[in-house]
Amino acid sequence: MNTEPSITALINVMRRLRDPVTGCPWDKVQDFTTIAPYTIEEAYEVQSAIQSGDPSALKDELGDLLFQVVYHAQMAAERGWFGFEDVAAAITAKMIRRHPHVFGDEAARTASGQTAAWEAQKAQERQTLAQHGVLDGVATALPALKRAQKLTARAARVKFDWPTPEAVLDKLDEETSELRAELPGADQARLEDELGDMLFVLANLARKLGLDAETSLTRANEKFIRRFTRIEALLAAQGKTPAASSLEDMDELWKTAKSEGL
Repeated sequence: MNTEPSITALINVMRRLRDPVTGCPWDKVQDFTTIAPYTIEEAYEVQSAIQSGDPSALKDELGDLLFQVVYHAQMAAERGWFGFEDVAAAITAKMIRRHPHVFGDEAARTASGQTAAWEAQKAQERQTLAQHGVLDGVATALPALKRAQKLTARAARVKFDWPTPEAVLDKLDEETSELRAELPGADQARLEDELGDMLFVLANLARKLGLDAETSLTRANEKFIRRFTRIEALLAAQGKTPAASSLEDMDELWKTAKSEGL
């Protein structure tokens, strides 16, 4: 029976998988670039497990995400950069540094006070890293909506922001009109540019409302799935399929699904 601490056992499993001679043929040829998409995917799987409310699924998905951290740390160790212990030590030190009200002598903070202090600490750390621009350090690999919201939040810290959500809605009306004006010509580059402006404003609106744009869109996706699935079920009861039905018929069934609270 394996008596190693769980994390030690996991690190050793990763080392064996990456062994140049006896390791797994797939694992030992991977690098940071090829593994990165899996890391992002596993983070989303964690989010899905949280939304499902299934503790067992959450445990499994957190394990998969932890394995990704171990994977990257092992590849870094092979290059002599750092190991898993260094990763754990760095994040431990960072959390202690950013919570002086818990681990130090500072007075207790409210949740909003901690958020403000956290952002101030991160700004100071960016200066240490020679990241002096307001937008420096916003990860380029973030989903576009999430990144837009973070970029506008950074700009808002230096008062480059709309005063109210209503002002953002006015800007959205303006961008909608600009997109509409491009429709007759149907120039793809112009349409993409104007649509991007609209999406950026919507991400900004989510921030002004205190909402997360990614979460809002995820919920809208799930709502669409529920309602369209109901349309399919109602059509099936009539011996029909969506492909063989008119838009008008499906739109009426959509209203039915909506009235049912789906």
